[in-house]
Amino acid sequence: MLIIAERINASRKTIAQAIAAADRAFIQEEAKSQTLAGAQYIDVNAGTFVGEEKEKLQWVVEAVQEVTELPLCIDSPDAEVIKAMLPLLKKTPIINSINLEPSRYDGILPLVLEYKTKVIALCQAEDSMAETTEEKVTLAGRLVEKLTAAGVALDDLYLDPLVYPLSTNPQSAVATLNAIEEIMKRFPGVHTVCGLTNVSYGLPARKAVNRAFLAAAITKGLDSAIIDPTDKLLYTMLKASTLVVGKDNFCMDYIRAFREGRLE
Repeated sequence: MLIIAERINASRKTIAQAIAAADRAFIQEEAKSQTLAGAQYIDVNAGTFVGEEKEKLQWVVEAVQEVTELPLCIDSPDAEVIKAMLPLLKKTPIINSINLEPSRYDGILPLVLEYKTKVIALCQAEDSMAETTEEKVTLAGRLVEKLTAAGVALDDLYLDPLVYPLSTNPQSAVATLNAIEEIMKRFPGVHTVCGLTNVSYGLPARKAVNRAFLAAAITKGLDSAIIDPTDKLLYTMLKASTLVVGKDNFCMDYIRAFREGRLE
């Protein structure tokens, strides 16, 4: 299970404040804590700084790379911002994200090919919100067909079927879970990913919902997730679920995480 750490995102008030104040120590502590918690990529986002995003994200990238050897997940709604970040990176990143909207697709694909990056592909098009399982799988198929034909390797492709808040669509989680299962069956070698905090938006005790959804998604074949690895109960659920579905040979990953003090 690939863990992409989500905490350095300017949509979080404390992160936005730290970026605005150029509080390098705060951002670096976030990077270090997520690294120690078991992350494999660090997502970085400064998207709330409209008009200043490129400069702010560059500052974040430089600060984070000073304190961790982990590769980054470059997260921006602006392809030009992503393009400006790629030459600065010490390791091959994940680009977050591409979809089937023509402007987004045409802006991101050349960057993926030129820099040979991994890429998160959202099951999203201009004319579809992809709320049902069928819609999600159909868009996933279009993404796989187009991106692989363009030269993107299946192993570099992370399909996100997009889960919507249960508070507004009680069937969203089920649709996404079924889509994950179908995508992993239809396209051997591709990866699935989710930013699971959407599922609990608007509900009380959100972390419990997030943990339950993550465990269910792993049983359906989810093999990567954008999460907060410093949430020890969530991290424990991830490791335990991966173990239970038979994807942890001889229980070694689970035991290692326990010995490193990452489980609760």
